Amino acid sequence: MRRFVTAVLCTLGLGLGAARADIYTWVDGDGVTHFTNIKPRGPGAAKWKKIIDDAPDPGSKASAQHGACKECDKVPARDSSPERYHRYDPYIFEASDLYKIPVPLIRAVIQTESDYDPRVVSSADAKGLMQIMPFEIADNGIHDVFDPRENILGGTRMLRLLANRYDGDIVLTVAAYFAGTGSVAKYGNTVPPYKLTRAYVKTVLERYYKNKAAEARAAAPP
Repeated sequence: MRRFVTAVLCTLGLGLGAARADIYTWVDGDGVTHFTNIKPRGPGAAKWKKIIDDAPDPGSKASAQHGACKECDKVPARDSSPERYHRYDPYIFEASDLYKIPVPLIRAVIQTESDYDPRVVSSADAKGLMQIMPFEIADNGIHDVFDPRENILGGTRMLRLLANRYDGDIVLTVAAYFAGTGSVAKYGNTVPPYKLTRAYVKTVLERYYKNKAAEARAAAPP
């Protein structure tokens, strides 16, 4: 998963079965970061490091699915139509091509942040499909944060900048998108041990791999 800066995700195949609470990682001799949500055992297990632990969460741009009622969205997701999952495909493909971020990752972030409803506003005032914070709007070329195209392009630009910052480490990229670069730096450039951040990273990564597998199946010859 490292080397995101070259727009390539080197990934370790993971099963998509029952969810587990922890994520383990190691960096091989080529600088490629591998991770798994299955506790490593046997020879070589010692090289894996657990990056997500239980700890109180100081707060973030969390939306309702990540926390208790005090974290509930000001404007929750209300669009439950199946069509919403592909309604914004042209913008997702455009953003992926422009910023070299994989489509399955953009989809995973959108689903986790807003469940594909562009009108969502979080308790922290993050807005739209990719839940852009007010201080992030202007810096990412967004004029109307509720416009699906602008929101997706802006949010994907943020993922690109974070991926560059963390040398393509998808785990840290996702963690910083949710909790901020300051929280990641506070814990020595590892995933902050906050409950909401842990849940967010776990959910996005699981959805990323599920989307990636579905994309591969769709592209496979009949």
